[in-house]
Amino acid sequence: MRVAIDVTDETFYTDVVERSHELPVVVDFWADWCGPCKALAPVLEQEAAAREGQMALAKLDVDANPNIANHYEIRSIPAVKAFRNGQVVDEFVGARSVQGVADFLDGLTGPSAGERLLDELRASREAQTADPERRERVRELMVAIFAELGQDDPLATTYRRRLATALY
Repeated sequence: MRVAIDVTDETFYTDVVERSHELPVVVDFWADWCGPCKALAPVLEQEAAAREGQMALAKLDVDANPNIANHYEIRSIPAVKAFRNGQVVDEFVGARSVQGVADFLDGLTGPSAGERLLDELRASREAQTADPERRERVRELMVAIFAELGQDDPLATTYRRRLATALY
């Protein structure tokens, strides 16, 4: 069974960007002549298979698909980029050990740092009960999270309103 799907300049948007709204998609940018790429590929496939259903693995041959490689500024391979909600959220260049790849993938399959912080703030109700100095720190953190998520992210929109209500 093949774990990774091959993507091209033509299929990248659908197979990677759109699909990353459903689950994280990890893209292995490689070339046939690249020795470290050949060493990394089975490690990525093994670790992706261990997380079946939690993420998807895609492979893009940079020689055959220069448009996407140029768009994502691939200058050295192997290069691995992880997509969530249509955006690159993490990446690395070069071969990694099994544990290094496992740690990278584990970071994608759980909640993001922003989601964990939102959960923590929600549970603590700190924005509503903190003293003015602490409330200002909460506001700064939330604004930073909103910037990371992006203006149009539904999570940012929802919590921007809630933060405004809680603070003002």
